[in-house]
Parts: sequence; C-alpha cells; structure tokens
Amino acid sequence: MSDASRMYKRILFGIIGLVISIPAIMWLSWFFTPKTRFVAAIIDKSSQNSGGQEHISLTWVLNHNRLTKTETQPYSSSNDYYGFFPMKNERFKIKGLERFSSSQLKQLSMDADMLYIADTYGIYNNEWYTHENEKKVSGMLYGGLSSKDNDLLDLMKKRKKLIIAESNTLGSQTNSTNRTRFEKTFAVRSTGWTARFFENLDTAVNKEIPSWMVNNYKKSHKGQWPFKKSGIVFIGYNDQLAILEEGIDLYDPMPYILSNNYGQKNLSLPVKMKYSYWFEIIIANSTINNPAANFKISATKRGLAELKKYNIPSVFPAITFHKGKDYTFYYFSGDFCDNPIPLVTSYFKGIGLFKPMFYNETETMERSSFFWNFYRPMMTNIIKDYSENKQ
Repeated sequence: MSDASRMYKRILFGIIGLVISIPAIMWLSWFFTPKTRFVAAIIDKSSQNSGGQEHISLTWVLNHNRLTKTETQPYSSSNDYYGFFPMKNERFKIKGLERFSSSQLKQLSMDADMLYIADTYGIYNNEWYTHENEKKVSGMLYGGLSSKDNDLLDLMKKRKKLIIAESNTLGSQTNSTNRTRFEKTFAVRSTGWTARFFENLDTAVNKEIPSWMVNNYKKSHKGQWPFKKSGIVFIGYNDQLAILEEGIDLYDPMPYILSNNYGQKNLSLPVKMKYSYWFEIIIANSTINNPAANFKISATKRGLAELKKYNIPSVFPAITFHKGKDYTFYYFSGDFCDNPIPLVTSYFKGIGLFKPMFYNETETMERSSFFWNFYRPMMTNIIKDYSENKQ
C-alpha cells in the first residue's frame, strides 16, 4: 500500500469516527444536562394514534430542555396527557378531567406549573370506526372543552400558573356555555370561523379534501366546485364556506404569520413565517390582552370583498397574550403543537444547528420548518420566562 493510500485511509477513518462521535457527544451532553421538575398538565382530546401527534411538539420542547414530570421521569407523548387514548381494534380509553372531583382538580392546580390545551377538536365516529365513511362528518365520540376543563382553568388562573390554549378550544365542538365561559375568563372571542390552506383545491388531484366540505359548498353554489389551484378554505360554525383561490382571490395563497417587536424580541419569533395548517379567526380584547403576532391573508380586491361578505378580516391575531401580576395566558390561533417532528431528535443537545436537515421549502414540509423556526423558540422562551419570574 502506497503512502498516499495510507493517508486517504486515515482521512476516511477519521471522517467516519467524527460522524459517529458527534451524535454521541450531543446525546451525552443532553443526558448530563441537569433535570428540572416542571409539571405540565396537557389536554389532548384528538389523539388517533399512540404517538400523541397532536401534542408531540410540546413534549419535544419539554424533553429537549430536560424538564421532567417528576424529579427524574421525562415526559412521554403517548401517556402524559389528559384526553383520548387510542388502543387496538377500535378500542379506546378516555382519561380526561371530566372524571376529576373538585378536590382532585384543586390538587392538580397546586401541583402543575402549566396547563396546555393542545387539542379539543375531539374524535368523531367516522374517524375512529373503520366501517364509517371517513370523508363524511358524523357524531362526536369525545371532544370539546368541558366544564371540568374550565374549572381547572379558573384554578390555574387564580394560582397565577402558566396557561396556554390552542386553536379549536373555542371551536364548534365546544358547547356555547363552556365556550362563553372561557371567552369571559380570558377576554378572547371566537368569530366562528376556522380555516386551512390547501396546496391544491382540485378534488381530482387532492384526495384529502373532505367530501362534506365539497358537498356543502355545492349546495349553495348551484352544484359547482370550480377550484383548480391552491387556496384557503374558511369554515363557519354552521358549515358555511368561503373559499379564496390563488391568482383570483389571493396574491399569495399561503397564510403568513407576522411577528411584532414583542414577539421578535421576547419570543425569538421570525419576522415572517409561512403557516400551512389549521387556524382560526378570533377577536381579543385589546385592553386586557396584547398581540405578539398576527395572521395575514394576501387577498386581492376581489378576495377582500369575499372576506368582507362574511365579516372575516384579512389580518387577525395569531398569538394573543396577557402577562401580568394577576395571571399569565397565551392563546395560539393555529394548530401550533401538531407538527411532523421525530421525538428522538429531542435527545441531542445542539440539534438545532442541524435543523435544515429536517425540512425543506416544499409545502409538505412547511410544518417541520414551522416547528424549528417558530414553535420551538417560542415555547422555550415562554417557559423560561415564566420559570424565571416564578422564582
């Protein structure tokens, strides 16, 4: 073997050793980071699989920052929440706050540092039972904000604990009594409209568009569904639909979140972020709450006229917060916690340096990009700020 061959061989083995050692060093650095007990009461009523997809982003942040539910035990996205627990063969368990007594809720409010309502949309019969048509709306199996959920919210607010709620907390699956109670407690109000971006509205191409959505639109539009491009579908409480299409109603079909100075400085939010999943239109009382970021719909003159017809604004809150001596509250007007992020990556310190490896700029990966560039820094800063002020 020549000297050159030996040199190339040493370089090759050196590179291999480096590739192997970097993940090991990152994991060891994470493993030996001191743990901090931080009790999070998580509500998720929409988990259709054992992975806890609807709240996995929060579990990631907790685990990555070595925040544990006890002095030693880390959080599990499959077990550590209150709500719907899927099992095999269409079986399930419901372990929500509805089963709690007043004394148990009081104890939980004393033990918990944070209450996070990740998803109350619920589980519908057609989504759970395989013999049902999954493209049609059917009766709700479990879901909606309950009176016991509101009881815990009141207790957490009284004890000045960290409270975070996400989009659909005020959705149609929550009855009017519980919705109104939440709205009065935190000075936010639902307009009754939720929405989502679709990369393609052509039903011949995009099979993920629900048939009930298409049928409802056709009923009030002479049997027509004329959409062929990307766009945004707005859905009202009474299943009323308003649809804006690229090039006709929208300059840019993608909804954006624009962060203000507070969001950028205190939550490390980017100035502008694409958002391609479910969101809702709310109204916040500006004398009590403050904005950290807003959604913006890039509507044309025709699109603005269509929105005005349904009293839907083109700019509305994305992150609303109240932070004072009385209580701390955040409302996220999007499904922020539901992102396709592998939980295993949370076990490596410094993994954020490699975040471009986990997403690209195609629409299908926008939610991964959203996690790394928006949700992760935001939640890290919110929890850090709360913990420091508490101490």
